[in-house]
Amino acid sequence: EVQLVESGGGLVQPGGTLRLSCQASGFTFRYYVMSWVRESPGKGLERVSRIDKSGTIKDYADSVKGRFTISRDNARNTLYLQMNNLKPEDTAVYYCARGGESYDFRGQGTQVTVSS
Repeated sequence: EVQLVESGGGLVQPGGTLRLSCQASGFTFRYYVMSWVRESPGKGLERVSRIDKSGTIKDYADSVKGRFTISRDNARNTLYLQMNNLKPEDTAVYYCARGGESYDFRGQGTQVTVSS
């Protein structure tokens, strides 16, 4: 059974940092492109970042470039998202997703709230 379990969300002030983690199980993690996507009321689902199978090639939404960093540890079956200089518009539920363009599995999500 494929499982993606996110953690690390929370309430943070503008300018703060968070690091999200996604523990994957039930499939061969290193065989898949992985993404972080987010969803907020009124904005729909947005891909934040994705990373290739080896962790070499990464891309980011324009809205997070220079502030967020995606990474993966294939030995630990874990995907990460380092989020710096957070802004109120980053408030959303963040999901780890399998795939780079379309996603066949997503985790349950972790809430990130940026507010003073």
